Amino acid sequence: MVDISDKNIGKDIENTPVDHQDDIYIDEEAEKKLLRKLDLWIVPPVMLLYLLSFLDRVNVGNARLYGLEEDLGLKGNQYQTAVSILFVTYILSELPSNLVIKHFTPSRWLSFITTAWGIVATLTGIVQSYGGLIACRVILGALEGGLFPGLTIYLTMFYTKREYALRIGYLFVSAAIAGSIGGLIAYGVGFMDGVAGLRGWRWIIILEGIPTFVLGIAIWWWLADSPETAHYLTPEERELIQARMRRQVGHTKSSDQFHKKDVYEGLKDWKIWLFCIGQFGGDTILYGYSTFLPTIIRGLGKWSSAEVQALTIPCYALGAISYLVMAYLSDRTQRRAVFVVGGGLVCTTGYAILTSTASGNVKYFGCFLAAIGLYVVVGIPLAWLPSNNPRYGKRTVATGLQLTIGNLAGIPAPFLYPTADGPRFIKGHAVSMALVAMSSALYLVFWLWFRHKNQRKLAGKEDYKVQGMQQEEIEEMGEHNPRFLYTY
Repeated sequence: MVDISDKNIGKDIENTPVDHQDDIYIDEEAEKKLLRKLDLWIVPPVMLLYLLSFLDRVNVGNARLYGLEEDLGLKGNQYQTAVSILFVTYILSELPSNLVIKHFTPSRWLSFITTAWGIVATLTGIVQSYGGLIACRVILGALEGGLFPGLTIYLTMFYTKREYALRIGYLFVSAAIAGSIGGLIAYGVGFMDGVAGLRGWRWIIILEGIPTFVLGIAIWWWLADSPETAHYLTPEERELIQARMRRQVGHTKSSDQFHKKDVYEGLKDWKIWLFCIGQFGGDTILYGYSTFLPTIIRGLGKWSSAEVQALTIPCYALGAISYLVMAYLSDRTQRRAVFVVGGGLVCTTGYAILTSTASGNVKYFGCFLAAIGLYVVVGIPLAWLPSNNPRYGKRTVATGLQLTIGNLAGIPAPFLYPTADGPRFIKGHAVSMALVAMSSALYLVFWLWFRHKNQRKLAGKEDYKVQGMQQEEIEEMGEHNPRFLYTY
């Protein structure tokens, strides 16, 4: 509960972070208990949703090793086109989905798109032609596109900006786990080749699609639409969530509503567009790595398809563990840039090794380095940008654009690794190395920019903006409030 007793006021003011309102005091033990309960009810379904989403989206990479191209008669770049076409409809649906999720309510909207794409993902396993595969991928992209931006916005309804990185981190851990599970499932299901007259790749897609359909139905009742409607929260806990939100500078009851003015401001903000470019660079690596890691590893030695699948698992597992640790430290220290830039350098080193003439064993080590930095470069900026946009309308646009432009990378990424470039794939690795270096450089610029702006605010050099304004007007200024400090 909110604690405003006199004996705690002095201590709380002394320990209040500079980006918090100092007239709202919260019982720390009650807050920790609340966070544990929120994590228990929110994190499992959110992780499962993204895990199955990622699995259904990239399982064609595993299916490729078990006869997909041969059975469907794919030639030339048709496989790459089938992988790429999903992202056309995927990116077109992201921002619109974010704008309607509150209208339809999160539980209903997320349940609908999950159940629908589960059906499509499962039926992809029975397609008989290139055209059928393309049709399924187009529909799958349109349905899946709203999930990640919807989950990101959903988390901001319950958690404060100081807790975003770890919770969004759980989503990217899900992606890494999906890679490991996908490889493990493909390894096991590959032995079902011929069962009931179906090839192994068909069983892989079918058995990975069915759980999504089941989860989509469960989400209708599992997810709460808001703190006010969460059945697992007591009235005191709902009050505490509201107090936690109000304590953040820039967050008011009005700012948590959707205003067209905030949408327009988001569309005109240069910082959001630069973040989008950085996200594009990171996502190119994510989709290239996630889809083609089995193909890359197969080119490093003479292994069977089953052995290749097994070798992908440690890479994804290390990526998941590394990202979870970095996200935890990022939230604890409230530092984003140092982890993103550092992760980018590690990932760049990994791709430099893959581009080199080193032995297969050394290049396999490069795959591990790429995984360590990959998820950090892609994931932490998705917590960083919304934390610096306290007004809901602008935050929605920022996240929607960041994901939409970032996921444009899904269109060119499949063409980085054409079959003809194997087994070394120098062009794909070199482009990946350049893009992750570009993203790291952009985030370094933001590190310096946000630090500079905070120094000006703390020195009182931005106070002129609020002269003659009422307190209520100042509180509605969002990030432009001189008391609001950027996270960097």
